[in-house]
Amino acid sequence: MVACIAIEAISILEKLHSRGYVHGDVKPENFLLGTPGTADEKKLFLVDLGLAVRWRDNSTGPVVVGMTWNPLLIPSFFFFEVAFLGKFVEFVVNLKFDEEPNYAKYISLFDGIIGPNPDITPINTEGARKLVYQVGQKRGRLMMDDDDDEQPKKKVRMGMPAIQWISVYNARRPMKQRYHYNVADLRLDQHIEKGNEDGLYISSVASCSNLWALIMDTGTGFSDQVYELSPHFLHKEWIMEQWEKNYYISAIAGANNGSSLIVMSKGTPYLQQSYKVSESFPFKWINKKWREGFYVTAMATAGTRWAIVMSRGAGFSDQVVELDFLYPSEGIHRRWDSGYRITSTAATWDQTALVLSNPRRKPSDETQETLRTSAFPSTHVKEKWVKNLNIASVCYGRIVS
Repeated sequence: MVACIAIEAISILEKLHSRGYVHGDVKPENFLLGTPGTADEKKLFLVDLGLAVRWRDNSTGPVVVGMTWNPLLIPSFFFFEVAFLGKFVEFVVNLKFDEEPNYAKYISLFDGIIGPNPDITPINTEGARKLVYQVGQKRGRLMMDDDDDEQPKKKVRMGMPAIQWISVYNARRPMKQRYHYNVADLRLDQHIEKGNEDGLYISSVASCSNLWALIMDTGTGFSDQVYELSPHFLHKEWIMEQWEKNYYISAIAGANNGSSLIVMSKGTPYLQQSYKVSESFPFKWINKKWREGFYVTAMATAGTRWAIVMSRGAGFSDQVVELDFLYPSEGIHRRWDSGYRITSTAATWDQTALVLSNPRRKPSDETQETLRTSAFPSTHVKEKWVKNLNIASVCYGRIVS
């Protein structure tokens, strides 16, 4: 059943992509079968096109859209449902940023699972079979090694995902910066109070194994700061109280046990804020807020839940989101080349999200680097300081498979 859904989903997405659109919110609950008792009861439909955007203009070629995904982040969720689909996932992982997916090839990967008689399949796979036929290749005869002369492929390791730290570094004038990690709840106050006494404010927070990481420095521009460690993700009443006092959320982190660390500051450029907590990454809400002039300024996760903070007055002219089940290295480099810089990061055990923004005022030195490490990058931070690169943000979560 899953294999039939997979090949039919690929054919549906091929039709959508060939018309110049991407769906933008492909997930299991958006694939539905037709009404029982009708001719369409075994036909697969892709629904909810609220986030569909145009990725290609027939007259001008590819265009930039507000969010980017792996071209086949399509049935990547089938990987988690059926462990033996490793070959399919390997092809998906190795797709280049602007590569045209070979849909017929991907469909043929399921030939050994799906029988040759379409009349006995649990759902209608006519779309997939037509697609394979149209490219002039017989089922089961598509060559899987026709590009072996290309550069080496990334191998996909089945099993538990690798969980790592992502740290982002920006070129800055020399300033005092301090980090703490593996901080227990009871020790937060003393680290923060000592930093405040030395003129430092919190610029980034993260969590690993229900312990906290803090980045504090003198370059935030904040004039005052408050924070709350809460068992809730997030504590709405406290946030609203601070908004009334003209504090704005400047950093957030969530722990696996559902608790959160919220940092709110004065002296930010923000004029108005809104936030959303969601069981999945809230594409629709972000798109809506973008149209209202808000930009993502902070993100966090707690288990599988996401918290997104968006602000007016953030100083950005444009913004995109890279969301993938692998670290989207190629997409990030493409965005860097277009003047974007990573401004927010967050990750769960299943997905990594990086927000890249185009600042209205370009910094004199636009250098930005990222690191992925299995342990908190304390040694690397010191090495970056020597190069006048300061840690701008840090998060912990899914990076590689």
